[in-house]
Amino acid sequence: MLQAFINIFRIAELRNKIFFTLGMLCIYRIGFFIPLPGVNQEAMKEWGKNASDSPVGNIIDYVSIFTGGKLDQSTIFGLGIMPYISAAIIFQLLTTVSEKLKALQKEGPAGRQKIQEYTRYATLGLCLVQSVFWLKFLQSGAEPLVHAKYHGTLLFWVCGTLALTSGTVFLMWLGEQIDKYGIGNGISLIITAGIIAGMPNAIQMISSNFSVSGADAQYGVDTVIFLAFAFVVVVAGSIVITQGQRRIPIQQAKHTRGRRVYGGQRSYLPLRVNHGGVMPIIFASSLMILPSMVLAYLGSAMAIPEDTSSGFYRVIYSVIDFISQNFTANSYPYVVVYVGLIYFFAYFWTTVQFQPKEMATQLRDHGSFIPGLRPGPRTAEYLETVMERITYVGAGFLALIAVVPTVVSGVFEIDFMVTQFLGGTGLLIVVSVMLDFVQRIEASLLMRNYQGFLASGGGKGPKIRGARGGA
Repeated sequence: MLQAFINIFRIAELRNKIFFTLGMLCIYRIGFFIPLPGVNQEAMKEWGKNASDSPVGNIIDYVSIFTGGKLDQSTIFGLGIMPYISAAIIFQLLTTVSEKLKALQKEGPAGRQKIQEYTRYATLGLCLVQSVFWLKFLQSGAEPLVHAKYHGTLLFWVCGTLALTSGTVFLMWLGEQIDKYGIGNGISLIITAGIIAGMPNAIQMISSNFSVSGADAQYGVDTVIFLAFAFVVVVAGSIVITQGQRRIPIQQAKHTRGRRVYGGQRSYLPLRVNHGGVMPIIFASSLMILPSMVLAYLGSAMAIPEDTSSGFYRVIYSVIDFISQNFTANSYPYVVVYVGLIYFFAYFWTTVQFQPKEMATQLRDHGSFIPGLRPGPRTAEYLETVMERITYVGAGFLALIAVVPTVVSGVFEIDFMVTQFLGGTGLLIVVSVMLDFVQRIEASLLMRNYQGFLASGGGKGPKIRGARGGA
């Protein structure tokens, strides 16, 4: 592996791409700390501490995991890349139902470029809407988080909206520059950098509350060993399930032209076990935030009735209070509903993305078939059945990864800032992005006859089948 690192810096093109990518990420982290004009940062910091356990604070912490932004610091990158991700998901779903967008996608690079242009326009609209809502929230409440001389002024509205919108557009541009001149997926790397940036805070929290004897300290030696072991196991499991495939054998038909016979090779069709990626967890987590917000609002708006004769009102209040107390993140009903939603969205996203009829048609048109199955509807039915079965396994893994941080935090009384690195959306994003990043570097090294990270053996050169004429 050390030799692979040395080889990276021997290749000028690869070295320049990596340095360019790191430079763009450094620019992102610098802009991460530029505050919005007019916002009282001291009051914002105090509010962030007090709202850490509130529904609004949970939303902000959750959104910051996969957006690369941080609203509770109220910086120009506060919205992060979330509006662009939302617009991309919207158009990805619309492509499956809109014939016009589907035709554009089939046109090739030109059509996809047009869809990308529509996505940028939608991103701009979402930025404007979300920035207005956030600025309205900053100026609401008994103690506004904006300096008095800027509160409610046109200058604050214009500057705040332009700053938040420009920040997201600039992040989108940074991601596109990484795609073009760097290495890896730019948007994903920005999100990953924001997630990894929170790891030093978690380590500092553990070290500040650590004691070898375990007395008068939150974390002892056994707790640290357990956290380290759980982190390694969860990361290894995430890598296995992310790379996991069900390989369907494919046989090409033989074609006789003159005296020569073409085709007849055997290959395979890889079907990913976790076809939905992190999207089921994102959708389920977003939907689970709404009940907690509604219940918290109803609980604060409804007071215990003083009139004991108002039986119906008292019953309604008791039901709401019971649900709010038993629907917290560590409660059994919450976990059950959360797991159910992950399974639902895993099958939903697979249905949207995976089209067995089109795949069967493409196999038939290319003269390929699955041994033992007739091309056409029978092949499509088989592919759909296989995908349903492996999606069940993938959804089960996603559900396990999603609830591990919550369960560990509740059972062992460990801060969620620490346990969030044991699973959930953030861990899956980091694992997926870093695997893609390493594989791209690996491909660049092997293309130039250098040994990569994933090569086996102690010799130099590519350790792949057929690289030196071997069978």
